[in-house]
Amino acid sequence: MSAISRAVMTGAICVCVAFSAASCSRSNQQEAANRTQTEQQQPSAGIQVSDIEIGRGIGVDKRVTDATSSFKPDDTIYAAVVTNGTSPAEIKARWTFQDGQVVDESVQHIAPNGTESSEFHISKPNGWPAGKYTLEVFLNGAPAGTKQFEVVRS
Repeated sequence: MSAISRAVMTGAICVCVAFSAASCSRSNQQEAANRTQTEQQQPSAGIQVSDIEIGRGIGVDKRVTDATSSFKPDDTIYAAVVTNGTSPAEIKARWTFQDGQVVDESVQHIAPNGTESSEFHISKPNGWPAGKYTLEVFLNGAPAGTKQFEVVRS
């Protein structure tokens, strides 16, 4: 094999190796980006929602005292989101009407120490329209549970 042929062959091999390394690097970067996105969508391993309660009353412990899924138009509707864990977290409550319209949305930042409850509520001075509603709860941006309830005319 001549010196020129060896130089061409060596150059071709170098180009292939460099292209392959760059491709692997992009693949590893994409995997890391996907992993980060997935981790951001999932609740922290150190905390989880264990229960969602809804009702007409709330106690000093932030737990529902008059549990129900049927409300009158002038009721204040309370929700208790019970969490277990010790990681700081963000809890979001989104209340929607049967047509998908968002009635209310609020966020609380918590730093629990074991089992704790966070209280959310909605009220409407001129009364809720009759129909079906949904409470969606999110923990660190990831869906953590839903509760269905209804407002009925007396």
